[in-house]
Amino acid sequence: MITLLFFSLATSQVQAQSFTIKQNKPADQQFPDDGDPTGRRRGGTSRRGDCPNLKTPLTALVPGEETNKKSFLGTTISEYPSFWIYIPELPSDIRFGEFVLQDREGNDIWRTPITLPGKPGIISVKLPPNTQYALKPNLKYHWYFNVNCSPSENKSVYFVDAWMRRVTLTPELQQQLNNAKSQKYKVYIANKIWYDAVSNLGELRRNNPGIGTFVEDWTKLLKSVNLSELAPAPIVQIYTPNK
Repeated sequence: MITLLFFSLATSQVQAQSFTIKQNKPADQQFPDDGDPTGRRRGGTSRRGDCPNLKTPLTALVPGEETNKKSFLGTTISEYPSFWIYIPELPSDIRFGEFVLQDREGNDIWRTPITLPGKPGIISVKLPPNTQYALKPNLKYHWYFNVNCSPSENKSVYFVDAWMRRVTLTPELQQQLNNAKSQKYKVYIANKIWYDAVSNLGELRRNNPGIGTFVEDWTKLLKSVNLSELAPAPIVQIYTPNK
């Protein structure tokens, strides 16, 4: 066994925590994979003949490893988390997508159409703050992001899918978050809470483009899960529905 750090972000307020993995596993295996159906982090197509080839695929910003059967399962402490997706350069007539969140049995929890930003970059989709959509602790959820290739055929899509589990917020973790103030992503990273780390750091990077620390930490975060090629991409849309 060896000890690896997610990446070093030690401050006087937050002490980075280490984790152990088997020596023959890559660093991105720090997040749990416990037998959920395999997801797809980099976009596939439902009907390749109707969808043109893309230079860079549609990509879910989630931990995982494409070379093995993985569930791409990450954690959150939020009832209403955000989901992050890289939208590549698309043909001009492809303008619409769809986000879908389901329970483990495949029942829809929330489904919404999304108008794409019209330029390549990273978007986030936030679950509406409505009790009927709230994630329950210790349960797993399956989410999809689809991009329609043809306005006349909804089944012709690029798609990605991944898994999420909401974990319990402990008093110790709450205290660490209080101490971290605005830079809560350092605590999330140290505690391997993927979705909240991406959300907090991504919003800080987008709202403070002149602060190099956020750019550097964003790059390190994506590199730690083998998505470093997407680090320079701008964050072009924060989708926050009110329903």
